[in-house]
Amino acid sequence: MFDPFITLFQQQPLTYFATLFILGATVGSFLNVVIYRLPVMMQREWRQDCLEFLEQPAENPPDKFNLSSPRSRCGNCGHQITALENIPIISYLIIGGKCSSCKTSISAQYPLVELFTAIVSVVVGWKFGVSLQAIAALLMTWSLIAASGIDIGHKLLPDTITLPLLWLGILLSLFDVFISLETSVTGAMVGYMSLWSVFILFKLVTGKEGMGHGDFKLLAMLGAWLGWKPLFVVILTSSVVGAVVGISMILLKITERGTQIPFGPYLAAAGWMTLLWGSELMQFYFSLFGL
Repeated sequence: MFDPFITLFQQQPLTYFATLFILGATVGSFLNVVIYRLPVMMQREWRQDCLEFLEQPAENPPDKFNLSSPRSRCGNCGHQITALENIPIISYLIIGGKCSSCKTSISAQYPLVELFTAIVSVVVGWKFGVSLQAIAALLMTWSLIAASGIDIGHKLLPDTITLPLLWLGILLSLFDVFISLETSVTGAMVGYMSLWSVFILFKLVTGKEGMGHGDFKLLAMLGAWLGWKPLFVVILTSSVVGAVVGISMILLKITERGTQIPFGPYLAAAGWMTLLWGSELMQFYFSLFGL
């Protein structure tokens, strides 16, 4: 069924990359919806759970709100976004970054997420070629973008993203797509326990929580995909980048000392780079330490 497409993509790499760019931009448009709506859906669910736990009267069900309903609309005037206004990247440029009805500015986040998703999708295709690895890596990439966007905006790493990815990583290991089953399970265990241990130690020493539980699950998921050995690269890379960004933001007075900075995006970025260039990164770090 897919053989003609596989042959076409193998024989014409530019067609393959162009398809990935368009697909990535389209998926990026959907990821914008996930980044905005999933936290709202979670908060509504938590509120209902709290009312039920406290044995309080349930609230009237709000309007249907999920990833597909209601249709996207302007947050200022309520204008429903038409199909022509929802073409990834292009529509934003054509309408000048403003609502076609009330002319309110539209956040640049939307085209940037679409463009970024398109670019990294092409990078994944370039790295893994036309293969099952490429399909799996694309699913991981898109999920990490959504999780990172939510963590930046809400300091949340949804279980609905990290846990299915963890099990998918273990499932893929049954077929040795990236690593073996034993390495995958060990990686998930080491990933979770390593950050959990740091969390407990930090809390015992300072009496404060230094990171969220979602970070443990995210690193466990990365361990399920990468194995336990590359987790050293992931933790070191994310810690260095996170420290540099955090210090820079304080020096530039973008944020204040003591402000919580989400660690998930740094873990996600380091994990993604390790999936693609893990061996090269490990050799680089070993050379720095003279090993």
